[in-house]
Amino acid sequence: MNTLWQNIQQKMLHSGSKLNLLIGINIIAFLLVNITDTLGRFFFNSAIISFYSNEYLLLSPNLHTLLTHFWTPVTYMFMHAGVFHILFNMLWLYWFGQIFEEYLGKQRTLGLYFMGGLAGAFLFVLCYNALPVFAGRDAALVGASASVMAIIIATATLLPDYTISLILIGPVKLKWIALFILFIDFLGIVGPNAGGEIAHMGGALMGFVYIKQLQKGHDWIAGIANIFKAKPKLKVVSKNSSGKSTGKPRQEEIDLILDKISQSGYDSLSKQEKEILFRASSNEG
Repeated sequence: MNTLWQNIQQKMLHSGSKLNLLIGINIIAFLLVNITDTLGRFFFNSAIISFYSNEYLLLSPNLHTLLTHFWTPVTYMFMHAGVFHILFNMLWLYWFGQIFEEYLGKQRTLGLYFMGGLAGAFLFVLCYNALPVFAGRDAALVGASASVMAIIIATATLLPDYTISLILIGPVKLKWIALFILFIDFLGIVGPNAGGEIAHMGGALMGFVYIKQLQKGHDWIAGIANIFKAKPKLKVVSKNSSGKSTGKPRQEEIDLILDKISQSGYDSLSKQEKEILFRASSNEG
C-alpha cells in the first residue's frame, strides 16, 4: 500500500505534468465524497455528506448564495455527479491534455484549467440571472467539463489538422472533434442539463480566445504568474571581454533568460543567451 501511495504521489507531484495532478485531485475528491456518503447511507441511513457537498461545494447561480459561498466557482470544478461523469471528463482531459502539453509545455495546463472553469462558471451565473428562459429555475453546476472543454478547444485551435484515430471511426482531425462536441453542447442549452452545457460553451470560448491571444504574443497564464513571481535580483555592470559584446544587458533580457532556465534548464540556452547571463552575473556584488 505504501508503494502504491508513493507511486501516486510521484505521478501527481513530481512527474512535471500538471495533467497527473489535476486528474489525481479530481479522483481523490470524488472518492472522498462518494465513499463517505455511501458509508453514511449504508450504516446510518443518512445523506448528510451528500447534502453538505451539494450545498457547499457545487456552484449555485443564486447571487445571494454565491456571495456567502464565494469559493464554489473553484470547488465545483473538482466535483462530479457520478462514475461516468468523472470517467469521461478525465479521459478527455488526458487525451487532449497530452497533446496540449506536448506542444505548449507543462506550465500552462493548470492555468487554462482554472481559467476555463471560471469562464464556464461566469457564463452559467450570467445566463441564469439575465435570460428569461432560465427565470425561476433551480440549478447547480458540478464537474470539470468547462475546464476540460477549455483544454479541448485550445488544443484544436492550436492544432486543427492534428489527426488522432478513433475506435470504429478511424483517423479524425481535432477540429472536427471539437466542432462536433460544440454542436452537441449547443443543442443541449435548452435541455435538462442546460446549465452544464452553457458552462461548456464558456470554457470552450476561453480555450479559443486564449490560443488566439497566445498566437499574437499575449500569454495570459504567464502574465498572471509573473505578477506573483519575485524578480531575480542581479547587479549588472559592464565588463570588457576580448572579442565579445561589452554592452550592459537589460534587466528584461536577464529575466527572460532566467525564466527559460527555470522551465527548460541551462542547457536549453543559446550561446548568445549564455554570454548575456555570464556578463550579468560575473560582476555581481
